Amino acid sequence: MPNKPTRRAVYAGSFDPPTNGHLWMITEAQQLFDELIVAIGVNPDKRSNYTLAERKQILEEICQPFSNVQVASFEYEYLVNYAYDVGADFIVRGIRSASDYEYERAIRYINADLQPSIQTVFLMPPREIAEISSTMVKGLVGPKGWREIVHRYVPEPVFKKILADNADK
Repeated sequence: MPNKPTRRAVYAGSFDPPTNGHLWMITEAQQLFDELIVAIGVNPDKRSNYTLAERKQILEEICQPFSNVQVASFEYEYLVNYAYDVGADFIVRGIRSASDYEYERAIRYINADLQPSIQTVFLMPPREIAEISSTMVKGLVGPKGWREIVHRYVPEPVFKKILADNADK
Protein backbone atom coordinates (compact mmCIF):
# COMPACT_ATOMS: atom_id res chain seq x y z
CA MET A 1 0.00 0.00 0.00
CA PRO A 2 1.51 3.37 -1.00
CA ASN A 3 2.25 5.96 1.65
CA LYS A 4 -0.57 8.39 2.24
CA PRO A 5 0.49 12.03 2.05
CA THR A 6 0.63 13.79 5.39
CA ARG A 7 -2.38 16.00 5.98
CA ARG A 8 -0.95 19.11 7.67
CA ALA A 9 -3.08 22.03 8.85
CA VAL A 10 -2.49 25.38 10.52
CA TYR A 11 -4.79 26.81 13.16
CA ALA A 12 -3.76 30.38 13.85
CA GLY A 13 -4.78 33.13 16.22
CA SER A 14 -3.43 35.68 18.65
CA PHE A 15 -4.31 33.41 21.61
CA ASP A 16 -4.18 36.38 24.00
CA PRO A 17 -5.07 34.38 26.10
CA PRO A 18 -6.11 30.94 24.84
CA THR A 19 -9.69 30.06 25.80
CA ASN A 20 -11.75 26.88 26.04
CA GLY A 21 -12.99 27.76 22.56
CA HIS A 22 -9.41 27.62 21.26
CA LEU A 23 -8.86 24.34 23.10
CA TRP A 24 -12.00 22.89 21.50
CA MET A 25 -10.76 23.92 18.05
CA ILE A 26 -7.33 22.35 18.67
CA THR A 27 -8.89 19.14 20.00
CA GLU A 28 -11.18 18.80 17.00
CA ALA A 29 -8.61 19.80 14.38
CA GLN A 30 -5.91 17.46 15.65
CA GLN A 31 -8.34 14.57 15.11
CA LEU A 32 -8.90 15.58 11.49
CA PHE A 33 -5.27 16.01 10.43
CA ASP A 34 -2.03 14.07 10.73
CA GLU A 35 -0.24 17.22 11.86
CA LEU A 36 -1.61 20.44 13.30
CA ILE A 37 0.44 23.57 13.72
CA VAL A 38 -1.06 25.95 16.27
CA ALA A 39 0.45 29.21 15.09
CA ILE A 40 0.49 32.41 17.09
CA GLY A 41 0.10 35.29 14.69
CA VAL A 42 2.07 38.31 15.85
CA ASN A 43 0.82 41.68 14.69
CA PRO A 44 3.39 44.35 15.62
CA ASP A 45 0.69 47.02 15.45
CA LYS A 46 -1.47 45.27 18.06
CA ARG A 47 -0.74 45.39 21.78
CA SER A 48 -1.06 42.02 23.49
CA ASN A 49 -1.62 41.41 27.20
CA TYR A 50 0.72 38.43 27.12
CA THR A 51 4.13 38.19 25.48
CA LEU A 52 4.72 35.82 22.62
CA ALA A 53 6.85 33.64 24.92
CA GLU A 54 4.04 33.47 27.52
CA ARG A 55 1.42 32.56 24.92
CA LYS A 56 3.70 29.94 23.38
CA GLN A 57 4.45 28.36 26.77
CA ILE A 58 0.76 28.22 27.71
CA LEU A 59 -0.21 26.73 24.33
CA GLU A 60 2.56 24.12 24.56
CA GLU A 61 1.21 23.08 27.95
CA ILE A 62 -2.36 22.95 26.65
CA CYS A 63 -1.30 20.97 23.55
CA GLN A 64 0.93 18.50 25.39
CA PRO A 65 -1.66 15.66 25.26
CA PHE A 66 -1.68 15.80 21.45
CA SER A 67 1.35 14.13 19.86
CA ASN A 68 0.51 15.51 16.42
CA VAL A 69 0.34 19.18 17.48
CA GLN A 70 3.17 21.67 17.50
CA VAL A 71 3.13 25.32 18.53
CA ALA A 72 4.82 27.95 16.38
CA SER A 73 4.55 31.64 15.59
CA PHE A 74 4.73 33.92 12.59
CA GLU A 75 4.99 37.66 12.25
CA TYR A 76 3.85 40.20 9.69
CA GLU A 77 2.95 37.59 7.10
CA TYR A 78 -0.31 36.50 5.56
CA LEU A 79 -1.55 33.33 7.24
CA VAL A 80 -2.04 31.58 3.90
CA ASN A 81 1.58 32.28 2.91
CA TYR A 82 2.78 31.03 6.29
CA ALA A 83 0.72 27.85 5.81
CA TYR A 84 2.25 27.37 2.36
CA ASP A 85 5.78 27.91 3.73
CA VAL A 86 5.32 25.20 6.41
CA GLY A 87 3.88 22.73 3.89
CA ALA A 88 0.30 22.83 5.13
CA ASP A 89 -2.57 22.00 2.81
CA PHE A 90 -5.27 23.31 5.14
CA ILE A 91 -6.08 26.30 7.30
CA VAL A 92 -8.52 25.69 10.15
CA ARG A 93 -10.83 28.53 11.18
CA GLY A 94 -13.64 28.76 13.70
CA ILE A 95 -17.10 30.12 12.94
CA ARG A 96 -18.97 31.37 16.01
CA SER A 97 -21.53 33.67 14.42
CA ALA A 98 -22.96 34.97 11.18
CA SER A 99 -20.51 37.88 11.23
CA ASP A 100 -17.59 35.43 11.67
CA TYR A 101 -18.89 33.51 8.66
CA GLU A 102 -19.09 36.60 6.45
CA TYR A 103 -15.58 37.70 7.43
CA GLU A 104 -14.05 34.22 7.11
CA ARG A 105 -15.77 33.59 3.78
CA ALA A 106 -14.21 36.71 2.30
CA ILE A 107 -10.76 35.83 3.68
CA ARG A 108 -11.10 32.28 2.34
CA TYR A 109 -11.56 33.62 -1.19
CA ILE A 110 -8.60 35.98 -0.88
CA ASN A 111 -6.49 33.11 0.47
CA ALA A 112 -7.50 30.99 -2.53
CA ASP A 113 -6.32 33.78 -4.83
CA LEU A 114 -2.94 33.90 -3.05
CA GLN A 115 -2.38 30.16 -2.57
CA PRO A 116 -4.92 28.07 -4.53
CA SER A 117 -3.54 24.77 -3.21
CA ILE A 118 -4.52 25.55 0.40
CA GLN A 119 -8.05 24.73 1.53
CA THR A 120 -9.83 26.42 4.42
CA VAL A 121 -11.73 24.17 6.80
CA PHE A 122 -14.37 25.75 9.02
CA LEU A 123 -15.30 24.28 12.40
CA MET A 124 -18.27 25.43 14.41
CA PRO A 125 -17.91 25.09 18.20
CA PRO A 126 -20.79 23.92 20.36
CA ARG A 127 -23.24 26.53 21.60
CA GLU A 128 -21.94 26.54 25.18
CA ILE A 129 -18.53 27.84 24.13
CA ALA A 130 -19.38 29.68 20.92
CA GLU A 131 -19.37 33.12 22.53
CA ILE A 132 -16.04 32.74 24.34
CA SER A 133 -13.31 35.06 23.09
CA SER A 134 -9.99 36.24 24.46
CA THR A 135 -11.35 39.78 24.60
CA MET A 136 -14.34 38.62 26.65
CA VAL A 137 -12.11 36.73 29.09
CA LYS A 138 -9.83 39.74 29.59
CA GLY A 139 -12.87 41.93 30.22
CA LEU A 140 -14.16 39.61 32.96
CA VAL A 141 -11.05 39.93 35.14
CA GLY A 142 -11.34 42.28 38.09
CA PRO A 143 -14.85 42.65 39.49
CA LYS A 144 -15.95 40.77 42.58
CA GLY A 145 -16.33 37.04 41.83
CA TRP A 146 -14.27 37.16 38.64
CA ARG A 147 -12.17 34.10 39.47
CA GLU A 148 -15.10 31.66 39.41
CA ILE A 149 -16.43 33.14 36.19
CA VAL A 150 -13.12 33.28 34.30
CA HIS A 151 -12.24 29.74 35.41
CA ARG A 152 -15.21 28.44 33.36
CA TYR A 153 -13.91 29.87 30.11
CA VAL A 154 -10.20 29.04 30.01
CA PRO A 155 -8.00 25.94 30.26
CA GLU A 156 -6.28 25.40 33.63
CA PRO A 157 -2.80 26.67 32.57
CA VAL A 158 -4.39 29.91 31.37
CA PHE A 159 -6.36 30.30 34.59
CA LYS A 160 -3.21 29.84 36.67
CA LYS A 161 -1.43 32.50 34.60
CA ILE A 162 -4.35 34.93 34.94
CA LEU A 163 -4.45 34.33 38.71
CA ALA A 164 -0.72 34.92 39.05
CA ASP A 165 -0.91 38.12 37.01
CA ASN A 166 -3.90 39.42 38.98
CA ALA A 167 -3.08 38.33 42.53
CA ASP A 168 -3.85 41.84 43.79
CA LYS A 169 -7.44 41.79 42.44
